[in-house]
Formats: sequence, structure tokens, C-alpha cells
Amino acid sequence: MEKTTEQLKQLQPVVMKQLQIIERKNRIGQAYIFEGKKGTATEEVAHFFVKLLLCEQPIDGEPCNICRSCQRLETGNHINFHQVYPDGQFIKVAAIEELLIEMSKRGMEAGRKVYIVHDAERLNAKSANKLLKFLEEPIGEVTAIFTTQNINAILPTIRSRCQHIAFQPIPKHLLLDELRNQGISASLAATVSMVTSDVDEAIALTKDDEFAQARKTVLKLIEATLSKNVHKALLIVHEDWLPTFKERDQMELALDLLLYAYRDIVAVKANPTAALTYPDMKDFFVTTGLRLTYEQLSKMLQAVLHARKTLHSNMNRTLLMEQLMLNLQEGKSFV
Repeated sequence: MEKTTEQLKQLQPVVMKQLQIIERKNRIGQAYIFEGKKGTATEEVAHFFVKLLLCEQPIDGEPCNICRSCQRLETGNHINFHQVYPDGQFIKVAAIEELLIEMSKRGMEAGRKVYIVHDAERLNAKSANKLLKFLEEPIGEVTAIFTTQNINAILPTIRSRCQHIAFQPIPKHLLLDELRNQGISASLAATVSMVTSDVDEAIALTKDDEFAQARKTVLKLIEATLSKNVHKALLIVHEDWLPTFKERDQMELALDLLLYAYRDIVAVKANPTAALTYPDMKDFFVTTGLRLTYEQLSKMLQAVLHARKTLHSNMNRTLLMEQLMLNLQEGKSFV
């Protein structure tokens, strides 16, 4: 469902204000990179900006939605607006060539032309070079928008010619509100909101049995580690943790979830009303926080962070987890 302008302002207040100021002051550049992670409304805001730039009578930094240009954009028939998408792994040269032909035509519509290159990090050297000359020497008034999740993955030749518009993760309270509106429990909503800021992905995780099992396994392990029972913790590692988290990405997620639990203890120790990743564990975390010092908790956090970093060195998963359990018990520091 398409988001309204008001919803976009809630999701990306800084970006929306920035784009509206650009239009109001007529400081429209020739190229922009919209960088935002999945779920940050990058594509929706890009289309809002296109409509604003092409609107015949914008009102206070917003498209009127009633002029011929706005109506044609709504129906996908505006001849001054074109889009390019990846085809497979890359954006192919043929797609860029077709774009350039369309953008070079003398259309029936006067005024600015706008194009969006979606997932611009997939421009390979050939397609980027094909686009580069037109980017430097556009025919008439032309504005390019490149969307990406990682600006550093875009070729420097493109990047250096664009203004960077950075999107922030959506406000957490909006994500939590949406999840609760979907009937998802406050505890589960709080946990998935730490894993992703994308509403659709968050909802999918709440329905994923593997994620539910991961959450359960992590909490089972942290209860054992905090009880200072290293033998029980090692048993859980071998019987529950390793069989559940077989792949590297699964292990990364699990260690992140473990880290969030220790952060919860620190947070609730400092402020009993702090928002937690595991609100259903609050009583246990409060009790634990009373008997552990900040120094001890800091060393535990460092141990998990060290394990997370070591995971990328291809260390044996079993050895890594056994070492982590010993480090948590011993309070080993990694400063």
C-alpha cells in the first residue's frame, strides 16, 4: 500500500524536509543518491520527490496530486519519467542505453526530466560508464536519482557526481506500534524491532518458527550463563545452540540476540523503566543486575562481542562457543 505524504514525514522527517526545501528554493541538483536500508521508505520517498519535481503546481513543498503531471505519474504514463531496475545480478548496459535514448528524445512534455536507477550498486563498470557522460552533460533539465542500501558500493565515478541523501532507520516506536496493531505481543515485537526496521520483515520474523526457536535458545543459554553453571551452559551449547545455529548467518543472529540480553541487564540496572529487547525477562534481569557490577557486565558484553568478531575468522563454531562460555564464567576482559 502506497504511503501518504504524512506517513513519509513520520518515517523520514529530516529527508522529507530537506527535499521540500530543495524544491521550494529551486536548488534542484542534477543527481542524488538516496541511501537507506531496507524498510526506510527510500523508494517511496524517491517517488514523492519525482512527483514534487514534475508537479505543475506544487503546494507548500508537496505535489498537488490533481494536475495532469501528477495524474500521469499515478498511472505510470509520464513520458518525462523513466526507471531502471537490475536484471539479475547487474544493471545491464542495454537498460542504460534504452534509458539514454528515452531521455534524449524531444518529448511532448516540456520541463524537467527525471529518472531513477534502482539498486544503483548493481551498475557494473560498463553500464556506469555508459551513463556517466549523460550524467555530466545532460540534455536539458534532467535530474537523476540513484537508490541504494550502501553508497560505498556505488562506483566512485557515479558517487562523486551526486548529492548524498542519507535515510535513517524508521523511528522504533512507529515499528512497535505497527507490530502491536498486527496483534503481535509486546515481548516479541520488542525483540524483532532490534533485528530489523523493516515492517514487512519484522512481521515475517514474528511468524517464523526458526526465529521463535532462536529466541528461546538464546534465553535458555543466558539463564545458564548467569547462573554461573558452566557445565549446564556447555550442555545447552551442544544440545540446543549448535544444532539450531548451523550456518554463519544464523550464528551471527544468535550472538546478536545474546548481546541484546546482556545489554538489557545493563539498561535495567541503570534505569528500571528502560525499554528492553526482552521485556518478558525483566524480573530475571532486574534480579541479575542487583548481584552483578557494571564491570562484570562490561566484561560479559566484551566476551560476546569478541566471539561475534572471531566468528568471521572461520574459527570452529564448537570451539568458539565453548570458549565464550568459559570467558563469560571467568569474566575475561578483551579491552
